[in-house]
Amino acid sequence: MNKVAIVTGAGSGIGRASALALLEDGWKVALAGRRADALEATKVAAGELGGNALAVPTDATDPAAVKALFAATKAAFGRLDLLFNNAGTGAPAIPLEDLTVEQWKGVVDINLTAVFLCTQEAFRVMKSQSPRGGRIINNGSISAHAPRPLSSPYTATKHAITGLTKATSLDGRAYDIACGQIDIGNAATEMTQRMTGGVLQAKEAAVSTVAMPSAITNGSRSTWVTAGIQIRISAISVNT
Repeated sequence: MNKVAIVTGAGSGIGRASALALLEDGWKVALAGRRADALEATKVAAGELGGNALAVPTDATDPAAVKALFAATKAAFGRLDLLFNNAGTGAPAIPLEDLTVEQWKGVVDINLTAVFLCTQEAFRVMKSQSPRGGRIINNGSISAHAPRPLSSPYTATKHAITGLTKATSLDGRAYDIACGQIDIGNAATEMTQRMTGGVLQAKEAAVSTVAMPSAITNGSRSTWVTAGIQIRISAISVNT
């Protein structure tokens, strides 16, 4: 029985490379993305294996479009074994206070809400099919652990993806649905082409003193964060 995958953002970059690798490994793959021409280009790049690919132009921020994507995949291939939540975007590298609400929401919609919508539909299919279950892979980012300056929308959503991944894994366990996450650093794709000329990086900050919260008392355990450095305090008495 052929295994079936859905890859979002399959028209370029990591999404295209992943879709092609799955096709080469014998999978049937639904290619999701906003640009129909880019999805067709992915099919062409697959050569003879393109016959095992289904291009489904999809706005993954639209609940109705996501439902249609999963319905088309099930109608064409009969089931779903893997969802790769790959589609993502960023905001302009400008000071946080200069970001518009629309720019913030645009990143949240693609990087977080779309992942939730696709995960929700994947659960519905994977719970009801036989054999039951499947796998979900979320494309996180190393930025969730070591963000660059001027990246608050992207960094915040990638932190959120880590939380959603953990919650999805927990909620899917009873139904044989596993969820994991990959945190990629810099991948050479069309989206990161601008980075070849250099990218602003955070400067190291030396912390000589740390303000302690008055809530810490004898025998307590707490985490206090100063200047992006996480310090674990255990069993310490602090006089304030």
